[in-house]
Amino acid sequence: MKAIIISIGDELLKGHRVNTNAPFIARELGNIGIPVIRIITCSDDPQAIRDSVTSALTEAEAVFVTGGLGPTNDDRTRDAVRALLGRGLALDEPSFEHIADYFRRRNRPVTEVMKDQAMVIESSFAIPNMKGTAPGMIIECAPRFAGRHLVLMPGVPAEMEAMMRLTVVPFFAPLSGAFIRHTPVMTMGIGETQLADMIVEVEDSLPSGTALAYLPHAAGVSLMVSTSGVRREDVDAENRRVVEAIVAKAGHFVYATSEVTLEEVVVNLLLERKLTVAVAESCTGGLLGSRLTDVPGSSGCFLEGLVTYSNQAKVRLLGVDPATIEAHGAVSEPVALEMARGCLERSGADISVATTGIAGPGGGTPEKPVGTVCVGIASKLPDGSVRVDAARLVMHGDRHQNKIRFSEAALRGLLVRLKEMEF
Repeated sequence: MKAIIISIGDELLKGHRVNTNAPFIARELGNIGIPVIRIITCSDDPQAIRDSVTSALTEAEAVFVTGGLGPTNDDRTRDAVRALLGRGLALDEPSFEHIADYFRRRNRPVTEVMKDQAMVIESSFAIPNMKGTAPGMIIECAPRFAGRHLVLMPGVPAEMEAMMRLTVVPFFAPLSGAFIRHTPVMTMGIGETQLADMIVEVEDSLPSGTALAYLPHAAGVSLMVSTSGVRREDVDAENRRVVEAIVAKAGHFVYATSEVTLEEVVVNLLLERKLTVAVAESCTGGLLGSRLTDVPGSSGCFLEGLVTYSNQAKVRLLGVDPATIEAHGAVSEPVALEMARGCLERSGADISVATTGIAGPGGGTPEKPVGTVCVGIASKLPDGSVRVDAARLVMHGDRHQNKIRFSEAALRGLLVRLKEMEF
């Protein structure tokens, strides 16, 4: 079984909204062994909808449509599909009761417009909407499109996601006839070209049914190993073999083989070892602290964060020696060292990290170009002394990209130090 996704909405074509629905649907289908062969974005025009759905149903056994099921004039999907299939509408009583109850609880009258939302295409299976009002539909498209299924869902992400997880995926899982395993390989501190060179032997010997995708992002690149087949045990074993081969080649550049962020790995390791952390930020402007505190449970390890953007703040709050700034400049390893040490001493944390750099677009020099960052790490040793190290790196991006990459470099430094610390 193959699938096509159609996202309907003029706002998508005009760039007013980002299409997050299609990637979600593709991932959910991939998890049950249904590959997506095409993703289409279509306007609200009824003829455009009919043409897109007709084309998709001739190519794929399952077509998933989002958007255009609401009560407003630009919601035209249901009627366009009804006309295409030559079917009428029927009231779905459970959906109508759900809609009526939804509005009664909000002290609003039940109108004919609300009743219209509960009308579904004849001979379709209504998908309950647990997060909104308009139901979705699963339609067997015979006789015109024999052996084809068409799924209509709202464009509101929360409504669509609930429908997929609770109804659509369970409906299609037994029909897929295949199993698929996706395993992410999360990397840090390595670029796409370098990573590709490192694992070229693995990539050149991928077994049939396994594919490797590179997933570049603002802070670097990760991999996705996808294996499909008819027997779950064989799929899992083959996928695991390839992942292990990549990890063996990429070594310390791999920080996880699951969908987990670098900050989650750092926070979980801190919690596991019952350690605390504090941060002192200049160029990252609070982004590092924000990423760490985005992780649930981070209150058990994150003590405090200081944004010491100016030189005066570095001196006053962290105890950086003005002579160090004068001699080396604010963006320097000596200043990063003093920032990290001062943060550790003043916070009482077990480990601290400091960032100072030039995010751009201005402020760079030939010696310190835009994208330069110095990261300092300080940690307590078992004998009561303090270890402090700093590293200078140069990133290449715009201001926003550089800030993300600076914070990524700081998290990498934290993770490496945590793994080195003795207990």
